Amino acid sequence: MQKDDAVKTRTGEELEQNNLEKYLIENIPDFGKITRITQFPGGFSNLTYLIESENKEFVLRRPPFGNYVKSGHDMSREFRVLSLLKNAGYNHVPQPFIYEATGDVIGAPFYIMERLNGVIFRARDAYNPDLTPDIMKDLCEKLIDNLSRLHNLNIETTELISLGKPENYVLRQVTGWIKRYEQAQTDDIADMKTIAEWMQSFTPRFQSPAFLHNDYKFDNVVWTERTIDVGQWTLDNENQKNPTSNVQHPMSIVGVLDWEMSTVGDPLMDLGAMLAYWCEKNDAPFTKNFNLTWIDGCLTRAEIISRYAEKTGRDLTDINFYYIFGLFKNAVIMQQIYARWKSGATTDSRFANLIDGVHELSRMGVNSMVNGKW
Repeated sequence: MQKDDAVKTRTGEELEQNNLEKYLIENIPDFGKITRITQFPGGFSNLTYLIESENKEFVLRRPPFGNYVKSGHDMSREFRVLSLLKNAGYNHVPQPFIYEATGDVIGAPFYIMERLNGVIFRARDAYNPDLTPDIMKDLCEKLIDNLSRLHNLNIETTELISLGKPENYVLRQVTGWIKRYEQAQTDDIADMKTIAEWMQSFTPRFQSPAFLHNDYKFDNVVWTERTIDVGQWTLDNENQKNPTSNVQHPMSIVGVLDWEMSTVGDPLMDLGAMLAYWCEKNDAPFTKNFNLTWIDGCLTRAEIISRYAEKTGRDLTDINFYYIFGLFKNAVIMQQIYARWKSGATTDSRFANLIDGVHELSRMGVNSMVNGKW
């Protein structure tokens, strides 16, 4: 388990502290003086900083240096997403405090939100002996229940509908990701062509639109740091635990991070993406490098599908299409990175083997097409 810690700010990505402190003192009650600024190391898109004041910790999000005009780095939209989700009663997001649009304070627009303390589960945690089968089963169930809760929000009454265009969402996604692959293609991979042609010929059953996270997986979710001994506490009005007992309250979700790709559309696209990330014990070794969902106790993809259907009441007859699209999308992302390595745009040796991932994910997709399994 990795605690969500910040480290020393990368050279060239420092914030102008004096202007920032003055602005925050003026706009956030009881902010106090800034005592330290550090940076969260993860991610390759928008930049995230930990702002420690005399009274509290905050998180600042800003676009990458030199790129803040791009729509993919729209701070106002991120701030609006968090605000609308909070107003909708979805509490698994950090509380947004203030958005600065002009860029006059630190040289780019930014917003401030609360800091969520907790742990994030990543691929290396698959070898953590503390993650017993019972714990993993509980975490998986909570993960899928939380996605179901998000998809059950009423997008009309909450104004979340304003954050996307659900009409023809699936078609736009399929067309767009096929085009991305064609632009980044380096090798002739028959399975990728087969999937692309099949997706274009398949029309899934209509789903009423919902609000989508669009990158929902274990390493975008923050959990309480550890199990809590609640032996001496009252859990509810009817359940007084014996103070001498050693009752453990399981971990729970503190919040969900990285809403920059969220939108409104077919919710099964969200579920399909989650299933495509979800590696099982008998899957190829390559895919196990990216998650921990293959260890004992984790739900299978079939169990996730069943639980989601129960929680949402949606028709999952066509879930295979969405799973295959998720595999294709992940393969395209790997292809794009590999193409940059092959062209010499990056020399990072980790990217040299990503073409193996494109082959493996597309092979899984074709197998799913043929056998109707996920």
